[in-house]
Amino acid sequence: MFLLQFVGIWNNCLLPFIMLSDQDKYPITLGLYTFLGKGAGGGDLYSLVITGSAVAVIPLIVLLLVLQRFWRADLLAGGLKG
Repeated sequence: MFLLQFVGIWNNCLLPFIMLSDQDKYPITLGLYTFLGKGAGGGDLYSLVITGSAVAVIPLIVLLLVLQRFWRADLLAGGLKG
């Protein structure tokens, strides 16, 4: 449950967009969104946005690898009867 909640918070885009007025404090997902919006006229920035998206996913992958054994144990415990 923690992992799913963390992914939801990490990928949150709407709440910081509404609440933050300073673009220096934007999370990485919202920063990538605004960066892509500025370069929507040309295709030069797409490779930078894709690279930034890959960097944004790294903490989620690390967290998944660290919590994988607990997640697997909980799935097995919930799937067994008796």
